[in-house]
Amino acid sequence: MFEILQRFFRFCDKENRRKFYGSIVMGVVNSVFMALRIAAVAVMMQGVIGSIADRGRFTSRTVWTSFLIMCVSMAGGIITKKIMSMWQTEGGYRTCAKKRIEIAEHLRYLPMGYFNENSLGEITSVTTNTMELLGDVATRAVMMVMQGLLDSTLIIVMIIIFDWRLGLVALAGFALFELVNMLMRFSVRNISVEKNRADTAQIEKILEYIQGIAEVKAYNLVGRQRKNVNSAIDRAIKACMAMEIHCIPISALQSLIAKLCGVTLMLASVYFFLGSTMTLADCTVMLICSFMLFGALEAGGNYSALLRVIDIAVGKANAVLSLPVMDINGREIPQTVSGQADGLNISAADIVFSYGGSNLAGAKRIIDHVSFTVPARTVTAVVGPSGSGKTTLCHLLARFWDTDAGSVCLGGRNVQDWSMDSLMANFSFVFQNVYLFHDTIANNIRFGNPSASMEQVIAAAKKACCHDFISELPDGYDTVIGEGGATLSGGEKQRISIARAIIKDAPIIILDEATANVDPENECELMNAVAELTKKKTVIMIAHRLKTVRNADQILVLDKGRIVEKGKHADLMKLGGIYARFIDSRRRAVSWKL
Repeated sequence: MFEILQRFFRFCDKENRRKFYGSIVMGVVNSVFMALRIAAVAVMMQGVIGSIADRGRFTSRTVWTSFLIMCVSMAGGIITKKIMSMWQTEGGYRTCAKKRIEIAEHLRYLPMGYFNENSLGEITSVTTNTMELLGDVATRAVMMVMQGLLDSTLIIVMIIIFDWRLGLVALAGFALFELVNMLMRFSVRNISVEKNRADTAQIEKILEYIQGIAEVKAYNLVGRQRKNVNSAIDRAIKACMAMEIHCIPISALQSLIAKLCGVTLMLASVYFFLGSTMTLADCTVMLICSFMLFGALEAGGNYSALLRVIDIAVGKANAVLSLPVMDINGREIPQTVSGQADGLNISAADIVFSYGGSNLAGAKRIIDHVSFTVPARTVTAVVGPSGSGKTTLCHLLARFWDTDAGSVCLGGRNVQDWSMDSLMANFSFVFQNVYLFHDTIANNIRFGNPSASMEQVIAAAKKACCHDFISELPDGYDTVIGEGGATLSGGEKQRISIARAIIKDAPIIILDEATANVDPENECELMNAVAELTKKKTVIMIAHRLKTVRNADQILVLDKGRIVEKGKHADLMKLGGIYARFIDSRRRAVSWKL
């Protein structure tokens, strides 16, 4: 148990750990104040019994002394309890908030392959359920268990001071209670693991259902998908019920042992009194203590079953935080502005890449010994069949992944020598599948430059040819769009994404099928937006449209992860190879008319 408590405290940051330690100290003080009730009762009982035995008067001094001790006990208990609760609450929720931020920052520097191999549900579960458990349940459970131990320990010490024999009885009861409590913690180990798995699976299925709702409807999968969601929810319910049902008999046994120990303490007190080895006053005080002793311990013991769940939750959070990130401790190289971009050539030297790493058995090589150079302020088009590695190649240039072999250099420096933030400052991206956040349109554009003024936002939107349709929206630039940009068309999202890239004004632009979702009537406007975005920039584009690639300074033709052709449009057409066949098929496709 103490190992779990230590692990939880180590999980907390230094500031909030001090709050928890402070609350433990305050808990000790609170226990002292609570134990003063025994002293108040002892003063009263000794006064009453003494007056009866000596046939004297029961003085008001005895009453006032007992009353003052009780007042001090109550007032001190209330004040310390309030401080203790505040520190516990602040420590728990602030730890939860900071760990969420820490996990989010950590995820930012993980290789993109992590998100391919791990489900969104699992990641979401850690940042929601796990953190909520640690922020709420963990705080209460940990501190209730600690307080139960402190209260019971202090009461046992006071009993030993009164009578060492009864102290041994209380210690024996405490040891037996802890033995049963330890049995309960071990017995819920497997159930705790299943509960965490069930919670994760539940979130996975719910997210999958919501994200794929269009396919569910289109293919009439409502019944099947609903069954999967219901099954995951039922599994989570069963896991929670199994934990409760499993703990009930042991909790009942704990409660029975606590009460039997109290009864044993009572009987021992009476026995010692009848044997004339204990005064009536002390016997009476011990009878009262027997009711108080195991109350706090029993309350804390009922929460101890959750310690195993908390331990697993801490382990899950630490597992994410211990994931190896890409080396982000490179040099902080100042952001290169457009006017200084002449020296930022991009070069790839014999690079190799496989998802999961080249050493993984059966791993498919996505990029296979590729070398090329992109001179600054030139346009490079990357074309090739589907699955040839075009997008992966562009992601390697911007270090979304690290290569398995070979090197990628920017401005003559290996991209691994740059810090991640200073490297990313040199790139702007326009992806085929644009993601917009559930926020205002203005703030979505500002993602490229969070400090941009409203005038800069509007200027970027005008260059990206999206100012007109934004102005027609009910709240203009303050219109809140749906998550992922669900309330906008594909072409509108694409243009907002271009505005975002324009306002960032990075020297290198990577376009991944930037015109794929554009309506024919808007194509001219978008091409103008792309031209504005790429003016005086280094451009790397993945494209299939002839008019997009024919004017490129160089064209890289990929096939099965290798560069099979390289050159300008006219030269590649003369070769009559993959590129020429590709262009010919595109021409025939465009020539079809209804």
